[in-house]
Amino acid sequence: MLSNKEIIETIDMLDNQNLDVRTITLSLSLLDCVGGGAEATCERVYDRIARRAENLVRVGGEIEREYGVPIVNKRVSVTPASLIGASFAAYDKNIYFKLAKTLDKAAKRVGIDFIGGFSALVHKGITEYEDAFLNALPQSIAETDLVCASVNAASTKSGVNMDAVVRLGKTVKELSRLTADRGSIGCAKFVVFANSVEDNPFMAGAYCGIGEGGATVNVGVSGPGVVKAAIEKYKNADLAQLAEVIKRTAFKITRLGQLVCETAAKRLNAGAGVIDLSLAPTPKAGDSVARILEEMGLESVGAHGTTACLALLNDAVKKGGLMAARECGGLSGAFIPVSEDEGMIAAVKRGALTIEKLEAMTCVCSVGLDMVAIPGDTPAETVSAIIADELAIGVVNNKTTAARLIPAHGLKEGAVLEFGGLLGSAPVMPVNRFSPAKFILRGGRIPAPIHSLRN
Repeated sequence: MLSNKEIIETIDMLDNQNLDVRTITLSLSLLDCVGGGAEATCERVYDRIARRAENLVRVGGEIEREYGVPIVNKRVSVTPASLIGASFAAYDKNIYFKLAKTLDKAAKRVGIDFIGGFSALVHKGITEYEDAFLNALPQSIAETDLVCASVNAASTKSGVNMDAVVRLGKTVKELSRLTADRGSIGCAKFVVFANSVEDNPFMAGAYCGIGEGGATVNVGVSGPGVVKAAIEKYKNADLAQLAEVIKRTAFKITRLGQLVCETAAKRLNAGAGVIDLSLAPTPKAGDSVARILEEMGLESVGAHGTTACLALLNDAVKKGGLMAARECGGLSGAFIPVSEDEGMIAAVKRGALTIEKLEAMTCVCSVGLDMVAIPGDTPAETVSAIIADELAIGVVNNKTTAARLIPAHGLKEGAVLEFGGLLGSAPVMPVNRFSPAKFILRGGRIPAPIHSLRN
C-alpha cells in the first residue's frame, strides 16, 4: 500500500521532474508467418502486426489518462527480418526490401512511432540469406519512415566478425549518403551490436528474439530528471550515501513501469515482459544523464572522473530498479546518446567530451557510442574501426555494447546536425585522423576471449 507521501512524491516526479514511460513496446513473433511464397509471407506479416498491434496506441492513451503517466512512444518489435526472408532470398532478390516496406506499412496502419526488427545476427558468420539482407539494408532503411534496423556482429561466445564489421562501416556511409537530404537520418535508425538482447524495448535495436513468446509487452521507464532532483538534496553526502539515494529513487521509477507493463499486457492480451531500467535522456532541459553526473560533482561531463561517476550511477540504478520489477531485462542502465541529451550536447560544444572519453564511459554503462555525429568525409574503414572498438569492449566485458554513428553528409567537425524532436541535435565530433584501414581490411574474426569458455 502506498503512503500519502509516496503518492505526492510520484505526482511531483511526473509534474516537475520529467518522469515518464519512455516506451511500451509490443514484441511480436512472426516465425509462423513464413510460407507459401514471398508475397504470401509479406501479407501474413502485415496482417499479424495490424491485428495484434491495432489497439496498442489506444491502450497506451488510456493508461496515460487513467494514471496520469506520460507514455512517450508506442512501438512494435518483430522477429529478425533476416530470418523471415531466409527461405526466399535465393530466388527473390527483393524479398528484404519488400519486407521493410511491409513493416513500414503495418506500422503506419496501427499508428505507432517505430517498428524494430529489421535485423540480422551475424556474430559468427554470414549465410547467403544474411548476405542478401545486408545488401538490401541501406535502401530498405532509406526508403522507409518507421523501420529501425540492427545487426549483431559480435558476441562474447564467438568474438567479433570483422568481415561483417567491414561491410557495416560501408553500410553506415551508404545510409548517410542515401538520406543526406534528411540530415543522414538513416544512420539514426541503424545500430550495430555486440551481445544484443532479445527483449530490448528501445530503438533502434529492438527485435523479438526467437526465444521470446508470441506477443509480449516490454516497457522502458526513464527518469534522469528525477534522479538529479533526488541527489540535489544531498550536497554533502559521500558517494556511498549518494548510491543509496539513487537506488531508492530508481525503485520508485521502476515501480511505475511495472504497473504500466502489467496493465498494458492485460489489455493487449499479451505476456507481461521485462522492465528495462535504462535512464534514457531527451534533449529537453531537466531530462539529462549528463546533468546527473555534473550534480555529483563534475564541472563538466568529460572531465576526469566521469567514468567513475557513471559506473556508480549505472550500478545504483540497476540495484534499485531490480527490487521493483517482476523481471528486468533489455539493456538496463544509463544511456549516453550525444544528440538526445542536452547535457552531453553542451559538453561536446564546450570541448569537454570527446569520442575517446565516450568510448571509455561505455565500459561501465548501457549500449555504447550512441547518436554520435562524425564528419561526413570520414572513411568507411574508420567508421568500421570505431564500431570494432565498441564491439570489442562488449565482447571482452561480457556486456551489451553498440555503435550508432552518423557520418553527417557534407558537414565538417564543429558543425551541428539538427534532427529535432527526441533525436535532438548532434555536434559533429572530430575523429582520429590516422588510418586503421590496413587492420580493418584484414577481415576474418577476432576470436572469443578465453573467459568465454565456461561450459
